[in-house]
Amino acid sequence: MNLGEWQQLDPEAAAREVLRRVETHLAPAQRHSSVAALRDEKALAAAFAAASASGPLRGVPYMLKDLFDVAGMPTRAGSSFLPEVRPAPAEDSRIVRDLGAAGAVLAGKTHLFEFAWGLTGENAHYGDCEHPRFPGRTSGGSSSGSAVAVAADIVPLAIGTDTGGSIRVPAAFCGIFGYRGIPGDPWAQDAVPLAPSFDTAGWFTRSAGDMGTVFAALVRFGEAPRAPHGYFIEMPGMDPEVAGAYRAAAAGLADPADDRLARELVDAFGPAAEVYGVLAGHETWKIQRKWADRYRSRYGPLLIDRLERARAVSPAQLAAVEPSLQAIRRAWSRYFLGHDFLIMPATPFAALARDGLTPANRLRMLSLTSPASLCGLPVLTVPFTLPSGLSSGLQVVFSPPKFHVVPWALGACGHSSD
Repeated sequence: MNLGEWQQLDPEAAAREVLRRVETHLAPAQRHSSVAALRDEKALAAAFAAASASGPLRGVPYMLKDLFDVAGMPTRAGSSFLPEVRPAPAEDSRIVRDLGAAGAVLAGKTHLFEFAWGLTGENAHYGDCEHPRFPGRTSGGSSSGSAVAVAADIVPLAIGTDTGGSIRVPAAFCGIFGYRGIPGDPWAQDAVPLAPSFDTAGWFTRSAGDMGTVFAALVRFGEAPRAPHGYFIEMPGMDPEVAGAYRAAAAGLADPADDRLARELVDAFGPAAEVYGVLAGHETWKIQRKWADRYRSRYGPLLIDRLERARAVSPAQLAAVEPSLQAIRRAWSRYFLGHDFLIMPATPFAALARDGLTPANRLRMLSLTSPASLCGLPVLTVPFTLPSGLSSGLQVVFSPPKFHVVPWALGACGHSSD
């Protein structure tokens, strides 16, 4: 159901419908791996009844990635020990308060890749999130449970975070829309941090119409002075099926960049995955080091490996990536002097089966998502379907002063609102 259909339900019916969909749209193992907490029917009906009658999101249920606080509810961040070392939340996160003011109703919280430190739906503690329509394939992550909640049509809206691609990848894999905001905004500041210079908040919807409604409710973007102008570029390392479908989908929004411009951008972005890995890993170690040794046995195997690599980042490594970082940022700055957006592929392949969840494929994903992350740029992910029925997505990357790109792109992408 879309936002408007949910808004037609009375509180008791809306509460029953959310809980029914959790039970019927997800297999038991996937309920366990996707849903971290769920309000009971009585509490949920009361929340619908109390929702702001004048808010633009009145009566819209949503799920919340378990990096954000809700008063009286533990925040686990996909870990096995965080509630033991972090005070119990005494108040709601800013994004919860803002959604409440807009009339949206919190239905529950969703699981994620442990501490949001990965692009897949894996979690050693709660189980792996699978694609809701293609069992055995990953949902993507780290905002895995949130993407599943929307893609499985449990709720029309779910909140996630994106540091290096954690909204963009699951949106593309699950065939839904995703919006990644900007680092340092109030919504990102009070979430459990991964790498604070790169952490952003955002959300998922199933349709362009719903994304436009949520965006208008939460983001002040102003009027467009003119139709936005930009190009799309192709990136190396794409699977052929995805590359062809990406080219066709991107051409519906923009012209291809000329050879010179495309080459400049692709060359500048080439080291981005390595640069991001060093810088974000260094920041993450600063967060995790107070727990890493004491709770080593409580981390999943994937986190142990990443912790050791992050611990080993040296001043020499940080210095070595600085020239590439500056080159990437200069490339973006030059581009946005004369353009409003750039379209890039969101993933180099469709949702992976378990045997494809490898370090090499993680780097392939980061090679596409990290260029925008390194410059703190907001991104709209627009899904497209492959001949196989799987999906990927377009990254519509823009600069913070140009938020009007989002409603333009949603109107131009030609997707229905249901």
